[in-house]
Amino acid sequence: EPVVWHAHRVNELAMGLLLKLWGRRVRLAFTRHASTRPHWFTSLIASRADRAVALTPEIAAQLPFPSTIVQHGVDLSRFRPPADRNHAYAALGLGGRYGVGVIGRVRREKGQGDFVAALAPLLPRYPEWRAVLVGLAKNADRSWAESLRQQLGGALILAGERMPIEPWYQGLTVLVHPSYTEGYSLVHVEALASGCCVVSSRLPYVETLIEHGRTGFLYEIGDAAQLREILEQLLREPGRALEVGRNAAEHARRHCGIEQEAAALYELYRQWL
Repeated sequence: EPVVWHAHRVNELAMGLLLKLWGRRVRLAFTRHASTRPHWFTSLIASRADRAVALTPEIAAQLPFPSTIVQHGVDLSRFRPPADRNHAYAALGLGGRYGVGVIGRVRREKGQGDFVAALAPLLPRYPEWRAVLVGLAKNADRSWAESLRQQLGGALILAGERMPIEPWYQGLTVLVHPSYTEGYSLVHVEALASGCCVVSSRLPYVETLIEHGRTGFLYEIGDAAQLREILEQLLREPGRALEVGRNAAEHARRHCGIEQEAAALYELYRQWL
């Protein structure tokens, strides 16, 4: 039977095409992750694939050929709410009672500057909360991350890159995703599945994941003042954040498992093998 070669990167796609040219029985699928219009070379070789997959409708709209939308899922046995979030938070060793943080690469386009600007006037008024950035800061981004810490009077914890990451999702009460642009971030799905209260910039695809006010909160990209309003409500009422996190975890159990992604891809393969 033919082998399904499912590529996610251009070099993988090119190798799959070479295998077909060499006469191998290969059926080639390609998933596009970026929300920008692909380079002409990427478009050229991707158009030779047997099937194209896009993670979101926005990504599909940028492709010059038809595609099937299949969103990513996560392993719900790994990303799940803790038995006791208070205990999970205490295990992080950050102090206080609650954590609010950003998980992901530390760099300007990821929006951590807005996170800090939003929290600056809030943390002194809510001493039970701790703010943390979890993620790698490379080269010049290291000094920028340190400048963010100084903006909060040293109150911002720079945790660096952490593996495994699951304990951080399980310990944080509020997870902020302030990115300015993103193709599709698994941080959203991992945080929802772990029962975090997610506060996200209104990236185009996020409204397919988060129902504002019930499974998370959305604010306009780059609007630190609007982010501050949402965070003040949650820092003042941690019970509200915990409730939204429980709703998020229930939504993720129904819609965001890796099994759903696998079933959708299997159906795609089955139709053309």
